[in-house]
Amino acid sequence: MRNPSFLLPLLLMAGCAAADAEPQSSDNALSRMLAGRTAGTPENCVRIEPSQSLNAIGTGTIVYGSGRTIWHVRLRGSCPSIRRLDTLLVEPTGSQYCRGDHVRSIDPPSRIPGPVCVIESFVPHTRPGGP
Repeated sequence: MRNPSFLLPLLLMAGCAAADAEPQSSDNALSRMLAGRTAGTPENCVRIEPSQSLNAIGTGTIVYGSGRTIWHVRLRGSCPSIRRLDTLLVEPTGSQYCRGDHVRSIDPPSRIPGPVCVIESFVPHTRPGGP
């Protein structure tokens, strides 16, 4: 049988390419989602709407809202534990999501919460015109 050690560098390169692909795809997803919208001044808090939830669209990238205004949620530092389509556990301190609130992703197979990520601000991106 041949020694398959020549495959190791190829596998490592493939793994690195896959790891690098998600941040680029999350940037693309965010760009598409916010296309045609105007960014506003970052805010410290937004009202919790029962019909809305924080949504992970990529590594460390979270959005909130729909319709006329979508909020890009900025996190303190990087937060690689949050990945596209993760279920998020949010720990608000009141009736609003605010700066300093904790967000964690839930690992689907084990249902174990990941590391704490801290909300820095909410940047509104508003579509001109009606709802």
